[in-house]
Amino acid sequence: MQILLALIFGAVYGGVLHFLMPGRASRGAVLAPMLGAVVAGLVYVVLTWAGVTADNAWLWVAALGAPIVVVPIVLIVLTRTRATHDANERLRLKIS
Repeated sequence: MQILLALIFGAVYGGVLHFLMPGRASRGAVLAPMLGAVVAGLVYVVLTWAGVTADNAWLWVAALGAPIVVVPIVLIVLTRTRATHDANERLRLKIS
């Protein structure tokens, strides 16, 4: 049940980053919140399966810290990739 805290934090953090980071128009509104929730949930589950209990602070540091690191990096890469792809398509289609 405590995994919900990690999932909610990841989703909220991703949602905030969606609106704060540039390139919002080039990605879906659900991408960043889902990415944050998936990363936080995945780290929580992996560490729980590895034997780390919910009482251990490292579980929470990792589960809440992973989206803080991963989500901005992925959003930057996706935004740049989309911009490059769109520019190449404009050139290919001879659209100015």
